[in-house]
Amino acid sequence: MNSPEEIENIRQEAERWREKANSAPQRKPAYKTPSQIPVQPLYTPADLADTDDLRDIGYPGEYPYLRGVHPTGYRGRLWTMRMFAGYGLPEETNARFKFLLENGQTGLSVAFDMPTLYGYDTDAPEAAGEFGKCGVAISSLADMETLFDGIPLGQVTTSMTINSPAAIIWAMYIAVAEKQGVPLNQMGGTLQNDILKEYLAQNEYIFPPEPSMRLVVDTVEFATQHMPLWNPISISGYHIREAGSTAVQELAFTLADGFEYVRHCQERGLSVDDFAPRLSFFFNVDNNFFEEIAKFRSARRVWAREMRDTFHATNPRSQWLRCHAQTSGAALTAQQPDNNVMRVTLQAMAAVLGGCQSLHTNSKDEAWALPSAEAALQALRTQQIIAHETGVADTVDPLGGSYYLETLTNQVESGAYDYFRRIDDIGGVIPALKSGFFQREIAEAAYVYQQEEDRKERITVGVNEYRTTDEVTIPLLRVDAEGERQHIDKLNALRRTRDNRTVSEKLRALEQAARGSENLMPPLLEAVKAYATLGEMMGVFREVFGEYRPSWGF
Repeated sequence: MNSPEEIENIRQEAERWREKANSAPQRKPAYKTPSQIPVQPLYTPADLADTDDLRDIGYPGEYPYLRGVHPTGYRGRLWTMRMFAGYGLPEETNARFKFLLENGQTGLSVAFDMPTLYGYDTDAPEAAGEFGKCGVAISSLADMETLFDGIPLGQVTTSMTINSPAAIIWAMYIAVAEKQGVPLNQMGGTLQNDILKEYLAQNEYIFPPEPSMRLVVDTVEFATQHMPLWNPISISGYHIREAGSTAVQELAFTLADGFEYVRHCQERGLSVDDFAPRLSFFFNVDNNFFEEIAKFRSARRVWAREMRDTFHATNPRSQWLRCHAQTSGAALTAQQPDNNVMRVTLQAMAAVLGGCQSLHTNSKDEAWALPSAEAALQALRTQQIIAHETGVADTVDPLGGSYYLETLTNQVESGAYDYFRRIDDIGGVIPALKSGFFQREIAEAAYVYQQEEDRKERITVGVNEYRTTDEVTIPLLRVDAEGERQHIDKLNALRRTRDNRTVSEKLRALEQAARGSENLMPPLLEAVKAYATLGEMMGVFREVFGEYRPSWGF
């Protein structure tokens, strides 16, 4: 550590150098990250004069976990390569899963179609025209059985990106795994189940916040009691970022949601050290290379500090922020789609240098359609090349100690705490989302970014500069309309052949439980195993909980 005299000398020399450098021509009048953090031409130890290496940076696997939650990083184990996949029929998605596993993928990640995400069966009027277009259609346990047919769920971990109907979809997965003979305490995976970010950004909420939070806490409680290897929530900044937020907003709003879940679980009577070790996170990775790395590193330090000091977690694992990352869908361009390969590569490299635990790399054609098998394989190969050919996984936190990165990490963290204070002033996360605070902040950030693009202060190759008129010719995956008819036929056959008296009994029991205060996972499992459909179970919840309509506006 430099002495105060040495720091002062460095500061004076840096100022002298900057005066000299600033007199030279510059490409831009000012440099800043997308979060509007000014970027200086040079960083020195003077920028970190207030940083204590042992207190603020530390070592990998030790508090404050800035440099990673595991002491060996990727030297001990590579990140999980978990490609997001799902389209059309469960049979088609099952084939894609097997294709990816055969080519070296190490975990599954399920994308559901829009009717499923909103809790409708495929033949519901509200589902018309949406079958399979953004994921797989799951209307009942029978579909889930088909989706994972021939895939050993005791050996593969599965992530499921679903929120309002998350408890029901999870119950279906549990039932399939049990049929395969996998005990509850050996099932591994992640349920996104992050309803707060739906109100903030993605808008796939259904019920008001209060009953929605009850469902989330029910799943956390059930996992804590029965499924020690399962992550019952993946607290997601990804969709906040895709809605137009900055990196600082993504970090602040995601962690604020995480703190809110911890508070609600504690109010239920759960011990923080019993449930917090299984909370996980999901972040976006955009194009600004160093800001994205800084975001991952600061996220770990903030979470560790708040879990220890605010929520009094004493188990080190409760202080770990473990995260999945996905390259940015919003950064993909329909123009010159081959350029997306380079964007995804750099974003994936940032996620790895930031220390993610698992990673999805987008395919180059996703600005046009669901990824083709060829494009998905290329995206998976991108991760494998980073892992095995670049050397970035050979040492832990290889960019740690960079004057620029450490300064930027501190600045990103400071911006997050500014937002925490503003959220607290409003009364907390739920009052803030009901007031439209988050939505207005995200919309403003998206507007500022678009203005910068329009003025060419930020260049997107092939979009606002370096454009061509070449016709795009890439193979696109399209959902076959015949698949929807097949799916509906199977659904109708299920309704005819199941024991409908038992289904009615289980749905009545579910309604009674929903009107009370008991944990809803046991009656959901009973209804699922009787082959009640997603729409039928969600219909019970819609009747009991009602549907949410925001009252705020811009």
